[in-house]
Amino acid sequence: MNLASKDIRHNLGRFALTTFGIGMLLMVVMGMGGIYRGIEEDATLLVRRVGADLWIVQRNTKGPFAEVSRISPNLVHRVLAVPSVQSSREFVYHTIQRERDGKLLRIAVLGLSWPTDKGEWVPLIAGRILAQNHFEMIVDESLGIHLGETIKLGKEIYTAVGVTKGMLSLNGDGLALFTTADAQAIQFDTPGEAVRLERASREARGERSELGLKQPSLLELAVRPSRELPAIARPQLSAVMVKVASGADVNQVADIITGWGDVSVYTQDGQRELLLKGLVEKVRRQIGLFRILLTVIAAIIMALILYTLTLDKIHSIALLKLIGAPNTVIMGLILQQALVLGVLGFGIAYLVGQKVFPMFPRRVILTQDDLFQLAVIVFIISVLSSFLGIWKAMRVSPNEVLS
Repeated sequence: MNLASKDIRHNLGRFALTTFGIGMLLMVVMGMGGIYRGIEEDATLLVRRVGADLWIVQRNTKGPFAEVSRISPNLVHRVLAVPSVQSSREFVYHTIQRERDGKLLRIAVLGLSWPTDKGEWVPLIAGRILAQNHFEMIVDESLGIHLGETIKLGKEIYTAVGVTKGMLSLNGDGLALFTTADAQAIQFDTPGEAVRLERASREARGERSELGLKQPSLLELAVRPSRELPAIARPQLSAVMVKVASGADVNQVADIITGWGDVSVYTQDGQRELLLKGLVEKVRRQIGLFRILLTVIAAIIMALILYTLTLDKIHSIALLKLIGAPNTVIMGLILQQALVLGVLGFGIAYLVGQKVFPMFPRRVILTQDDLFQLAVIVFIISVLSSFLGIWKAMRVSPNEVLS
């Protein structure tokens, strides 16, 4: 006869409610670990997917994700002159916030280096890659923009020609992939009135300058679009992605480019470490502290419940001792209850989590290693929480059966 199962059936209501509560608490612990894994996945998604060996960014900055980086577009061609460089691509990245159908819409805009990069590396679930240099986009399904739908960004209207899944930014915003030209047009879009005022300001400054007085024909250029003025540079890029030839030493190529005074260079692993140790590190530490706190709370609750259950059966424990039952039987009774509580709680946490986690606004990723680690922790706290009940049971005297 298993005494633990008999006692559980005797206190089934309280035990079931306690198990469910422990399961909910463990589900939160499990979910926090999954949220961190999701943030880590989103933070390094682009670095892993685009397949660049080197990332070239503005000098003394940490790259296009950690902080603002601005470099000249001609760097794409300069890099090609470096030995062992197979290809180089433009990279433009920024986030915009708009309203659509009365709802807030945040989009992480990624510019593809057309025509070198048309989005072939993007895992599509519908539609196609970009087929022209303007007015097309590939969107993540989380944005709620369906295949063939159009959206106005800046002064142009863009059509969703492809839909992907799981392409999110560090902040959990869905990615929309445009060509570099379109991404820059969206980023540097200026209202018409602001453009008119800027042209009028340029003309006024020209009229006051000595050069404008000597050559009045130059004033006609002042009111022309900025892109037609040779003195105004093209919009700058966030970074340049470099693919090194097969068999070449990536670090050697990086050392050559690092010697240039206007840029910094990071390998793929280096860029990933910057993201994890910079943007994600504080999130990891905070989530880790909450997980530790909740695990301790779960252990305390389990210990108090087992202690209470032990108090309820002091008379029965005294009777067992009176009839000669060894201490191992009594210890086994409490330990088995603790393990059942932990196992059922972990099972409830996992099963409920599978239904609840997909509803979270951020991606929750449960890995086998994390689940195994949590299972070991649950086993340990189950054993430790039984010590309080065992300690109380060992102090029970057989004479108490007569009280």
